[in-house]
Amino acid sequence: MPLPIITIVGRPNVGKSTLFNRLVGERIAIVSDIAGTTRDRVSSDARWHDERFILVDTAGIEAQDEIEPQSVSGLGATETLLSEVQAQTTTALEDADLLIFMVDASQGVTPKDIEAADAVRRSGKPVILAANKADNFQREMTVSEFYELGLGDPIAFSAYHDINMSGLMEAVLGPLDTGDEDTVDDSIRVAIAGRPNVGKSAMLNAITGETRAIVSSVAGTTRDSVDSKFMFEEREITLIDTAGLRRRGKAGIGIEKYSVLRTVRSIERSHVTLLLLDATEVITAQDTHVAGLMEDAARGAVIVVNKWDLADEEELEREKVERDVRARLQFLEGAPIVFTSALTRKGVNRMLRSTLQVYENWTREVDQGDLQRMLLDALAEHPIPTGGKDDVRMKSVIQTKSAPPSFVFKVNQPKKIHFSYKRYLENRIRKEFNFEGSPLRLHFRTKV
Repeated sequence: MPLPIITIVGRPNVGKSTLFNRLVGERIAIVSDIAGTTRDRVSSDARWHDERFILVDTAGIEAQDEIEPQSVSGLGATETLLSEVQAQTTTALEDADLLIFMVDASQGVTPKDIEAADAVRRSGKPVILAANKADNFQREMTVSEFYELGLGDPIAFSAYHDINMSGLMEAVLGPLDTGDEDTVDDSIRVAIAGRPNVGKSAMLNAITGETRAIVSSVAGTTRDSVDSKFMFEEREITLIDTAGLRRRGKAGIGIEKYSVLRTVRSIERSHVTLLLLDATEVITAQDTHVAGLMEDAARGAVIVVNKWDLADEEELEREKVERDVRARLQFLEGAPIVFTSALTRKGVNRMLRSTLQVYENWTREVDQGDLQRMLLDALAEHPIPTGGKDDVRMKSVIQTKSAPPSFVFKVNQPKKIHFSYKRYLENRIRKEFNFEGSPLRLHFRTKV
């Protein structure tokens, strides 16, 4: 059975993201006292004791007469960014198996609660009425007024203070089939990363074939990461669309700061990260910053030059662009470079095939006999430089793990192995066993 989808809804600023983070167990959704902080819907696999489910956070449900027209470049004249946000919430309602409708016990029933409750009832989905911020006896006693919403018994709890979370989740999980405990998710997790406005959300939509993330020419539209699962060549892929990274030091306190932290976490969650570059502006300091985060995370990497449909207009030459990218991103050595256009979908399938190959390389385990023969050949062709009578002797190598591939060399004097010789061995392993796009970890020790 597929895992059930539980979606948290309600008017803005009632604590939906706080509940989401509490249940997921980590700070994925942005939490702020600024109403409307969550713009895209955010999803994550979650677990409550032995029960597994997919949890979705949404932007607040707004009344239609409060959606004011805005001029946003890239959207039609009658479309607005806010209406796009509401469309995302509507989609989340449609996808859900059960809704947690949240209200604020400290404020009582508001007109916006009544309007949002009407929208939830029209969805026809099972609903659990959750009265958040009931963190004292007086507020617990006043939650009965929420009966007027017509959504059943209100459950008093506090997500922030972890009060009566058990009572809430018993009510939520009771009517649901939460799947097989032994179900293993073998999906390939792929993060889409890059500086703001390089087309990450557009690329996600081009890959999945649906408007899953809000696409706008306003840099930084995607504050929250959005996970999307789909099949490609008989493999399940989970795409993680990340918030754009601003230049180091430019992320202010608050929402943008947490977006940067989330981008780092999205890269950490991935198996392979796609680094999106803008063909019309290759390559900036921000791009190298993101690439540095990818190197630190030791995930598989694919470099994607997006907006290549503008190559003729911008008089771009593929060979020159590739040389420039290689020169500036030397620390992502071996990562394949793919030229794409999210607008026309040209190159997207090639990018996905490269992603699958990089994942295979990142998880590869080399036969011990082949690895030992590689070392003997490498030592014969290029012996370790000696310095006096204390010769450096390297006896063996073993692979200790994959994802990323890690190797331990047994050597009598590890400190005397020069950096250039370490690089020689790394390049030899990479070439011999095809680790394109995968970082390698080499360790030199007296004992293996």
